[in-house]
Formats: sequence, C-alpha cells, structure tokens
Amino acid sequence: MPDCGEKRPLVGGQAVIEGVMMRSPSGIATAVRTQSGRIVVKTEPFVSLTRKNKFFGLPVIRGAVSLVETFAVALKALAFSADESINEDEEKEKKGGGVSWYMVLAMVGAVILGMALFFYVPLLLTGLLKIENGIVFNLVDGLFRLIIIFLYIYTITRWKDMQRIFEYHGAEHKAIFTFEEGVEVTPENAMDHPRLHPRCSTSFLLIVVLVSVIVFTFTGRPDNVGDRIFRLAMIPLIGGLSYEVLKASSRPNFRRFFGFVFWPGIMMQKLTTREPSIDQIEVAIVALNASLADNLLESRQFID
Repeated sequence: MPDCGEKRPLVGGQAVIEGVMMRSPSGIATAVRTQSGRIVVKTEPFVSLTRKNKFFGLPVIRGAVSLVETFAVALKALAFSADESINEDEEKEKKGGGVSWYMVLAMVGAVILGMALFFYVPLLLTGLLKIENGIVFNLVDGLFRLIIIFLYIYTITRWKDMQRIFEYHGAEHKAIFTFEEGVEVTPENAMDHPRLHPRCSTSFLLIVVLVSVIVFTFTGRPDNVGDRIFRLAMIPLIGGLSYEVLKASSRPNFRRFFGFVFWPGIMMQKLTTREPSIDQIEVAIVALNASLADNLLESRQFID
C-alpha cells in the first residue's frame, strides 16, 4: 500500500446487509442504508487483543487471535445490519428490539458446517482414492478443498439475494483502495478505483488452501481417528500462517515478488464482488470515516 508520505492505518472491512462494516486499529463502524434512504451508523471502540498483550501479538499467534476476533465482529455487524435494514426506529432499543440472535445462531451453524465442508469432506473424498503416498494424498486433498470452495462460492453467486451484498463488497474495496492511495475519499474518486483487493477474505480462503497443503504435507497421510483430530487441531496454525501471508500483501515489495500467490484470489473476487452504485460507495465511506474518527465512542446515529 502506498504510504503517500505518511503512515496510514491498516483498514479492513466487510459487506453486510445493505451496508458495510469497517475496522481500523482503534475502532469499528457499521453503516447501513435504511429503507427510507437514510444511513444509520454504529460505532464502537475496539482494540485487538494482539495489541493489548505481547504474546498474542506474536507472528502466527496474532493471526489465530485475529481470526476469532474477526468472526465475533462480523457476527455483530451482520446482526446489526439485519435489524437496521428492516427497522430504523430510533427508539427500538428502548422498546426491547435489538440483535437478531436467531441470525447469529444461524451464522455460527454455517461456520461449523463450513469447517466440515472445507476440511473434513475433502479428507473423506481423498481417503476413498486409497492413496498411500503422503505428499500425493495431501495434494489431492488440497485439490478437493479448492474445488469445494469454488463450487461453494459459485453457488452463492447464483443466489439472487446475495447480489446486493456483492455490490456493497465492491463498494468496501473501492473505499479502502481510495484511502490507501492517500487521495480524498469521495464517492466519485472511489468509483474510479478497482473493486478487487488482495487483502479480501476471498483471497484469504485460497491462501488457506495453499498453506494447508504445505502444513499437512509434514503430517503425512492420516490413518486413524487420532490423525484426523490432529489435522483439525492444526487449523489455528494454518489460519495464523495464512493471516501473515495476507497481511504481507499490503507491502509493495512483497506483492512485486509474490503477486502470483494472490492472483487466484483476486480473480475469484470477480465472483464475490459487483460494481457498486454511488449510493453504495457513500455508505462504505461513511463507515470508513467513522471507524477512523479520533476518540471513537460507542454510538448509533442517523445521517441524512
């Protein structure tokens, strides 16, 4: 990422229902476009455990910790967007409305299902082939994992209700790219920037596949239940290593020599992002600016 003469904080984001969540080193902001056309933005201070504790800030360990934190933040942002995109009553919290916990539970279930789908099903399929060589076994296992991820993403893209989220995903990337280049972050400037970003979670999924193949190669072929459980226990390590690779993508020199590592993920983003409208980019910029505010406080407000 260009420094443009100053050290700029690393910002990440996520598309939510009719909006965008942005996360900076000091806080989180989720902006949602309500049915009336107004933007409601929720902010809250957030300092990662990796910055509070030196041990949790160590390479690889910080990646595993950050993944857990990211999952928790994503659930809250999605639940908030689900509420706000349907009901914008400013007094609803006082009246007993609030987080859609049924949605949170559904997402937790989806993650558990996803873990099984991405890590255990490929293992079962590869086991059916009776491959004895450990290296070949893990290469085929990784290939099955890659195929399943592609089919999973392709299936989601066929879901009509997801198209709006993909557009907001594109808006999030455009806003972040504009910020990273150091130019004024306006909807017009952001519209001229790419919607494909190397630090996207789509790219992360493919990096996880690559790292898992390398890590599992050292474990050999799983022959019993204990071996399979051990592979599942390696997931935090794989996640941590993958996080370090993804984090390195913000360095121009790293991208220059290892850009090929991120190319498949960037191409995959052509499926998970769509060109956004000016209005959608405006929401992403509201979330971005709110997350970067000094002395960020917990609040919820409307922007007309």
